[in-house]
Amino acid sequence: MVYHVSRRCGVPLFLAGLGLAAALVIGCGGASSSPASPTPTPVPSGVNACGAISGASASGLAIVNGASCTPGTASVPILYLKDSGGTWFASCSGTVISSTAVLTAAHCLAPPTASINISFQTKEIPSASFAASPDYNGTASNSIDVGVVIASAPIGQPIVPILSSRDPIVGEPVVIAGWGQDLFGQTFVLRAGATTLSQIGSVDLLAQYGGSSASVCAGDSGGPLLVSVGGTWTIAGVTSAVSGACVAGTNYFTNIRNASARAFVLSQAPDAAQR
Repeated sequence: MVYHVSRRCGVPLFLAGLGLAAALVIGCGGASSSPASPTPTPVPSGVNACGAISGASASGLAIVNGASCTPGTASVPILYLKDSGGTWFASCSGTVISSTAVLTAAHCLAPPTASINISFQTKEIPSASFAASPDYNGTASNSIDVGVVIASAPIGQPIVPILSSRDPIVGEPVVIAGWGQDLFGQTFVLRAGATTLSQIGSVDLLAQYGGSSASVCAGDSGGPLLVSVGGTWTIAGVTSAVSGACVAGTNYFTNIRNASARAFVLSQAPDAAQR
């Protein structure tokens, strides 16, 4: 498949389904291969990354630096993207925001996506519908990379609220989660890790990989960036792209506090939890 090069000098973090091959991560200067394998660093002390998505911590490494989580109790599904012929061609991540709605990235929903299966490994629910923000413009600097998938039946997993009460803060600890590559290029495992916000914009939130922090990689598109509000983990951003390699670049998340992003999400999922 063709991977859209974003205005962020990176690529949206699809994971190709055919042959189980991960997408290359492309930076402003060209292409790099799958992430290298530096010495693993544990999740920072005091941050229960898996707990933030209601998933019990399991053994193993994470997203890039973090922990593998138990998907059966978690809020973050893997989204299997299928074409018009019903063939699975790629996957993304998402977050449950209501009894039937999953928040994800708009670029995951672009053609050839024709249907989606929402999977927690222990169960899989077909989509009833899905929609991308009308303000998603791909390469434009104001592109809103959010989408909503509506399930054909109640999802029955923990619901995560979207952030509505305050803006994120530069330097605050956050949790990121998804089904993408870990340090060794392994995929299709739910993982969560901790990092800090390095920049707040009206459209994007940024987090810079720093060696001990977590980073998103191929397959994590659409997953959440979570901040703590009164002790509750809340969705502040949606994973959109990474510039450079997963272990060297900047992570980009669409800011859910953006007026267009928030209005679109609530138009598709009016019963979405908020905090």
